[in-house]
Amino acid sequence: MPLLLRRGVFCGYINAIPYFCFSNEQKQHKYLVLLLQLLQRQGAGIFLLKSIHKHINIKSSPEKIGVFLFMTITVIGTGLIGCSMANRLRETGFTQRIIGVDNNENNLITALQLGWIDNSMVLDEAIKQSHLVIIAIPVDVTRQLLPGILDKLDRQVLMDVGSTKNSICQSVAGHKNRGRYVATHPMWGTEKDGPEAVVKDAFKGRVAVVCEKDETDADALQLVEGLYTRIGMQLVYMNADVHDVHAAYVSHISHIASYALSLTVLEKEKEEDAIFELASGGFESTVRLAKSNPAMWVPIFKQNRENVLDVLNEHISQLRKIKSCLEKENFEYLKELIEDANKIKRILK
Repeated sequence: MPLLLRRGVFCGYINAIPYFCFSNEQKQHKYLVLLLQLLQRQGAGIFLLKSIHKHINIKSSPEKIGVFLFMTITVIGTGLIGCSMANRLRETGFTQRIIGVDNNENNLITALQLGWIDNSMVLDEAIKQSHLVIIAIPVDVTRQLLPGILDKLDRQVLMDVGSTKNSICQSVAGHKNRGRYVATHPMWGTEKDGPEAVVKDAFKGRVAVVCEKDETDADALQLVEGLYTRIGMQLVYMNADVHDVHAAYVSHISHIASYALSLTVLEKEKEEDAIFELASGGFESTVRLAKSNPAMWVPIFKQNRENVLDVLNEHISQLRKIKSCLEKENFEYLKELIEDANKIKRILK
């Protein structure tokens, strides 16, 4: 059966890139390797259809017509989040080439050795060779670099994965290329860092928040939505300021509480061996987040300072209630407070 070869625009976000439709699915595997090798040498992308379509609506989303999308992606920041994202995108067939950019040479070397990225290069060259650029670095550096990266874009799509959104979005408000940027926050992470800490099934089953979608070009939004859907995330949309309020409650306060508990125990238990010997599973799970990198979390607390303070004041208020119950031996009210806290079971199974 003949092979249909055309040049055109697919989903409006990659111009003049070949895509291929096999008219006989039984022959797909026979041609696929040769086509991949040929197009890889040309630096082109491939759109391999899972099903036979005599007439393809080019405006349709990739997920609707069952498309495997191959493109070149640059990941800025080859730490836990960046490399876990790179691994998932490769695992799920979303891309066949990943470029790493990082000012940490050790991270780049490790990411290359472990296969999370295919090669590394300077930022300007990486942007030129990419269809999608993912920023996976601390939020303070993201805010600094974002306007300059947008300056360099042609039709590439840019997204970030930072834990704060309002300050970052404000940094590019009114930028001529604002539409090429998609502000996102995949709600996943661990207390570890670096490319060695990659988690194979990262992001799967979690929520990805997309902010200010009305400020984003339709094709750029569609690409990023397809990315998160491909790696198994559920999409939620909200304004950047609303996101930051919710993130303070469900993420940022957890880290502060963990840091505070760790400091409390370390202050009281000068003998660290005793902590190690007596620590139970409950204690370990509660202070696990205290191992998180301050280079990542201090900028988050700084950018979301007002919201974090509001949540912290409420948290302190609850702690005072518990303290008062113990001081006054009001165990009946303490029981009520704990029962109220147990209602979280309805939300978190």
